[in-house]
Amino acid sequence: MNNAGISGPTASVETVDPHKWEEVLTVDLVGTFNVTRLAIPHLKKSSAGSIITMSSVGGRFGYPNRSPYNVAKAGLIGFAQTLAIELGDYNIRSNAIAPGAVGGQRIENVLQGRAKAEGKSVEEERASALSTQDLKRFVDPKDIASLCVFLASDAGKSISGQVIPIDNGALMAS
Repeated sequence: MNNAGISGPTASVETVDPHKWEEVLTVDLVGTFNVTRLAIPHLKKSSAGSIITMSSVGGRFGYPNRSPYNVAKAGLIGFAQTLAIELGDYNIRSNAIAPGAVGGQRIENVLQGRAKAEGKSVEEERASALSTQDLKRFVDPKDIASLCVFLASDAGKSISGQVIPIDNGALMAS
């Protein structure tokens, strides 16, 4: 499973520090590429490999003031789909998971960053984040783990090249 990533800066495109932009792409996108590239020869030796790449709802819809993160996560979706095409002949599946906001300290940090950037309170940002999804809660990390187990198991053996949202019914990103 590819799950390395950093959130990067919260800033408009015109004010993003180019070094911070590059840092996010290096960790989130290039790091995933390198780990996957090195794992492929081993996966080819297995009878049924499965690559799971962690993207984000930001890779599907984008977020304001989060361009490096969004670009990296959208790139990971394309990467996972390309891997499915390239590796299908070896019986290796590749999928991307696109979680919405996951409960925990990371989302609290993101909400604080957004609040500061937008001049709003953290509670206003929390309400805004939850307003764009059907279920008004953050995603439970255990649900993401269960989805990974399913995709890697025989139960998911016919699923490849897909982006699977686990986002409480996100209609768009906030």
